[in-house]
Amino acid sequence: MIQYTAKRNLNRCPTHPGELLREDVIPATKRTKTEIAAMLGISRQHLYDILGERKPVSPDVAVKLGKLFGNGAGVWVRMQAAYDTWHAERNVDTSDIPTIKAA
Repeated sequence: MIQYTAKRNLNRCPTHPGELLREDVIPATKRTKTEIAAMLGISRQHLYDILGERKPVSPDVAVKLGKLFGNGAGVWVRMQAAYDTWHAERNVDTSDIPTIKAA
């Protein structure tokens, strides 16, 4: 089996998992956001905050999303981690921190 490595422009922000849910996943279910929130056991507002990219997908919510959509928690956790890391690398000042090598 041939494996392909995904190539992404490192200057482009990774997709927030809320965007994927909002644009692709939830519409494909033909369910309302209220129904999805109820199935996940979270408030409608919490789901709307994730969809609006105002809140991250926590590990707890990732487990619930993974079960609901059948793709496992790892997908959602990795998407959120990529998004958070990309922003941190651009916003956290590390200029005073040296780089050291282990002996």
